[in-house]
Amino acid sequence: MIKLKNINRIFQVGDQQVHALKNITLDINSGEYLSIMGPSGSGKSTLLNIIGMLDQPDSGSYHLQGKEVTHLTDNTQSMIRSSQIGFIFQFFHLLPRLTAAENIALPMMLAGVPYAERKQRTNKILQLLEITERADHKPEQLSGGQRQRVAIGRATIMQPKVLLADEPTGNLDRHAGHEVIKILEQLNQKGITLIIVTHDPELGERAKRKIKFIDGSITTDTGTDLA
Repeated sequence: MIKLKNINRIFQVGDQQVHALKNITLDINSGEYLSIMGPSGSGKSTLLNIIGMLDQPDSGSYHLQGKEVTHLTDNTQSMIRSSQIGFIFQFFHLLPRLTAAENIALPMMLAGVPYAERKQRTNKILQLLEITERADHKPEQLSGGQRQRVAIGRATIMQPKVLLADEPTGNLDRHAGHEVIKILEQLNQKGITLIIVTHDPELGERAKRKIKFIDGSITTDTGTDLA
């Protein structure tokens, strides 16, 4: 499903070059549950951004669903991203003026999905995430765990093939974090490919496949039983 070959990413920081990713070659099969772990600055989030087409590699190739996507136009990448990839971030990134339901429905509105279908799908997601009673609340009226549930709803409302989660429990207490991970794992069990970047060893160890990064290179990959 995801094939990265010899991916390099270099950043210019002042008068120095930082080699964030060094010849990364990685295959991820459909339906995998993968964690990416490593210290700060090791390249984890850079890799996630490239998989999510939020950033471009300086060299190497990236194939998604058998299609070369490395050098597509921004508009084409945006279309693929909106239909195939969902994002969950540590800081939620909800729009403060929108209600929980409106935040979840936003990707559908941007994609031109008719109102009746938007409402039906949003209600279904709210029920699945057990936040129906918070549908009309704005983010400031929600707990951290509820905000992350809204973020999960927004990330999955377009029925993506891949879900990318960057420190999804980093701003949550232990109980809320555990509830969020249970939801993500349930989505994975339904067939969504789940890739989690985390500093939390306990969270990382839950994944069926574990990759560890140091200084822009993969040092450990437990492999996959789906190959």
